[in-house]
Amino acid sequence: MDILFQDFEQAQRDGSGPLLSTTILPLAPPNDPNRLRTLVSSANSSSIQQVIRAGLLAHTNTEIRFSKAEGNAWVDVYVAFWRAIGELLATEEDVRPQWGSVCEAWKEVTNALIKGYSSAGFEAWTVPCLYVAGRYLRIFAIKADESSRSKNAIGINTVMQDDIAGDWGRNEKLEDAARVINRIFNLCISDRAPLAESRKWGLYYTTNLLFKTYFKLNSIGLSKNILLALKASKTDMPPIEAFPKSHIVTFKYYVGIIFFLEEDYAQAEENLTDAWKMCHRDAVRNKELILTYLIPCHLLTTHTLPTEQLLAPFPRLQALFGSLGACIKRGDLAGFDAALAAGEDEFVKRRIYLTLERGRDIALRNLLRKVYITGGFEESRNGGPLIRRTRVPVAEFGAAIRLGSQADGGRIIENDEVECLIANMIYKNLIRGYIARERGIVVLSKGGSAFPGTGV
Repeated sequence: MDILFQDFEQAQRDGSGPLLSTTILPLAPPNDPNRLRTLVSSANSSSIQQVIRAGLLAHTNTEIRFSKAEGNAWVDVYVAFWRAIGELLATEEDVRPQWGSVCEAWKEVTNALIKGYSSAGFEAWTVPCLYVAGRYLRIFAIKADESSRSKNAIGINTVMQDDIAGDWGRNEKLEDAARVINRIFNLCISDRAPLAESRKWGLYYTTNLLFKTYFKLNSIGLSKNILLALKASKTDMPPIEAFPKSHIVTFKYYVGIIFFLEEDYAQAEENLTDAWKMCHRDAVRNKELILTYLIPCHLLTTHTLPTEQLLAPFPRLQALFGSLGACIKRGDLAGFDAALAAGEDEFVKRRIYLTLERGRDIALRNLLRKVYITGGFEESRNGGPLIRRTRVPVAEFGAAIRLGSQADGGRIIENDEVECLIANMIYKNLIRGYIARERGIVVLSKGGSAFPGTGV
């Protein structure tokens, strides 16, 4: 307990939010693995209020002075913290862990902190305490819900989780946690103090916590309300570039996913690209998560596929996109359908199936492009430069499509269907030209623009 009081006093003297936040961590430091047990055993339920009050307020340092309300609020925070740690230790030793009790106890810690900021005048530099409270409230809520569903609990010390592919079921504790974290968000965004002393510096961390929680709950629509609130307060906030880079990367990642799921691929690509460029070079898992959605974005917006060099550090992405990308490059329609079916479960889980399915158009374009190139050149006139044949019989394209779709069980593809596929490609600007039905040919653009973006 003395170490906690010493760290609290040092943090208050130095104005160090990160140090202060370590005093309410529900984890023992590696160099002192018994700290939490020592903390709990240093008092009992009847004496803890008095012990905390004496340790926090009855110090001799004249530089630190609390108002009565602020002092009492800090006492309430650490009393709630002591009780939460007691529940946590009891749960870890129990054969049947009661994570619901831990979650409720930690919720009291979070509520005590919120009350301290809203009515007791906690200073803005202490905002990292809200980070810790919100983060572990979410973690304990997930563990409580998973425990209630008799599933395996997740690890407490996870840094970044794949919340996009969260499992969905009854999540009563997590829904409650989302409401509490939303109160933290409102506490930050409504602060009217000068920016140098404002809680607004905690906005993006809190926003990211809400995004993670809403994605886990499969309530992505609620994330848009947060974006609208941020947009409305933009003039009163510091520029996003002034926030810690880790906050910005996570924010851009989730905003990119929101646009991705709304099929606004241009905005999604912009935000995901920003996240990719700013992501730490050693954060391999985070880069992998960003590329999981940036690669399908690029496929639709620029019709390009990732290089082998880009995917080399990410074996999971190689397994996810490797065969699919190879089939698109070859124009192998049957192979594309097989690869999409083979990875369907994972694609659906990550919510990229429908986007990747549209990649079949790119595979078809590449197949038709091969027909165009194989057709060779027209005879030059008056010694002019060679020009590729621009009039291709529909039957030739049809034969290629039938060969490329051989996995369809020998299904006959009529010329009308072939014309429909070609017309769709022209509409999507994957091919430039028109269909001359009366002559049964496709007339393609000259001058290397028949297949935009491919050089022919």
